[in-house]
This record gives sequence, C-alpha cells and structure tokens, in this order.
Amino acid sequence: MFGIRSVTFFLARLILGYIFIMHGWQKLHTNGIDATKRAFDSMGIPAPNLAAQYATWVEFVGGILLILGLFLPIVAILLIADMIGAIAYAHWDAGFWAADGGYELPLALIGGLLAVGFAQAGSAAADHYVFRRRRRGAVVD
Repeated sequence: MFGIRSVTFFLARLILGYIFIMHGWQKLHTNGIDATKRAFDSMGIPAPNLAAQYATWVEFVGGILLILGLFLPIVAILLIADMIGAIAYAHWDAGFWAADGGYELPLALIGGLLAVGFAQAGSAAADHYVFRRRRRGAVVD
C-alpha cells in the first residue's frame, strides 16, 4: 500500500518526468538533433554537438527514469547540470521571467529535482525496491 507521501512524490516525479521527456522529444524528433546543435552553436554553447546529444538524451531518458523512480540521485544531478547549462547559455540574459525567455522554468525544475532526487522516494519508486534488496543482501561487519 502506498502512503500519501509516496503518492505525492510519485506525482511530482510524473510531472517533472513528463516535462523532461517532452523537451527531450522536442530536441530529438520535433526540431531534430541537427537543429538543436545549430541552436546550441548560435548560443555559444561549447561543443554544441556533444551538448545537444547530452541535453536530448539526459532529458528524454532522465524523464523516463524520474517517472519510474530509478537511480533518482544520479538522474537529478545529470538533469540539474543540464538546467544549469540552460540557465547560463539560453536564459540568463533574458532575466527571471519565463514569459520573457528567462530562467524561471529551469530554476523551478532544479527545485523539483532537488526535492525528488534526494528525498526518500517511498514505495512508489523503483529505487525503494532495488536498493532495499541490496541492503538486505549486504554483509554487515
């Protein structure tokens, strides 16, 4: 049985995961990797091809892993790095407000990632079962 905390963390992961999946999908299929690379290059992002690949796949696969609740701290760190890059290269000069192209949304996403990535995910997350089995099987000195 899932408690209210597990359900709320799942809903938060579901919302964040959906946002990241959609942004990764946009880079992969809607715009395409080549257009994403060109856009990154025009923003002055170093190694635009590598950055476009990283952003695309970490957002798409990371979003899926968020929803599943698998490897949450690692996924959160990778996505936070992605959002820091987005703030630094794509949004900072526009100021805070998202309506002006500012860093409001990536900053909010970082806040959500910190919350779901480093809290006890609860029984609605795969991490709960994967790492519980490892703890049971561990030898204690």
